[in-house]
Amino acid sequence: MNSLKRVIIFGATSAIAEQTARQLVAQGASLFCVGRNQQKLDGVLEDLRVRAGQNQCIDGVAADLTDNGKHEELVNAAEAFLGSIDGVLIAHGTLPDQQACQDDAAVALREIETNALSVISLLTFLANRLEQQRRGVIGVISSVAGDRGRQSNYVYGAAKGMVSLFLQGLRNRLAKSGVDVVTVKPGFVDTPMTASFEKSGPLWARPEQIASGIIKAMEKGRGVVYLPWFWAGIMLVIKLIPETIFKRLSL
Repeated sequence: MNSLKRVIIFGATSAIAEQTARQLVAQGASLFCVGRNQQKLDGVLEDLRVRAGQNQCIDGVAADLTDNGKHEELVNAAEAFLGSIDGVLIAHGTLPDQQACQDDAAVALREIETNALSVISLLTFLANRLEQQRRGVIGVISSVAGDRGRQSNYVYGAAKGMVSLFLQGLRNRLAKSGVDVVTVKPGFVDTPMTASFEKSGPLWARPEQIASGIIKAMEKGRGVVYLPWFWAGIMLVIKLIPETIFKRLSL
């Protein structure tokens, strides 16, 4: 069972990350939060400090996480504030417009940078740090979209697929050091990022539901977790569809 008393959250202003932070604080955790927008981050930090007890420490910095050259500095600052690192949640990312990515390679590459390469850069620094201390847990929000490429979002799916595969290898490497690596694969979540979607039906989840699942998965050190749980079955079926049939579907 992993302790989550001192946790770093990257992408802390996202809806899922903010709900995760609130639930961690309710459990007694101290947090160091990183978000891109200073105003939004200040709001999140103020809310968390109100919820925290006297012995809990809450702080954070605003940073553009696509600036890979700042990643080591951010990890150092977080560790200095917290004293040590029990857990890390990487939750930053964007949901790109697939048509815009198809029309302009620069847009596609920018989305790959945000959703995959910046995550891999952060993970490299974090993995080395936790490997040295021989304990801890890293949770990363990937997506069910990374399980199979679909015409409606294959740039986003490719980025998330890259992250999931990287995490698979990292999990294999760090297991020998007592460090858990958790790949979180949410399905449809009602957040500002999905504001343009029709959100009727039982497949949609609330951010607080996903947050609860993330914390449980990180505490238990689960390798891969689909949230909500039924997405594991849905994606299994999708992955089993033969390519000759799949390529003709409009998904």
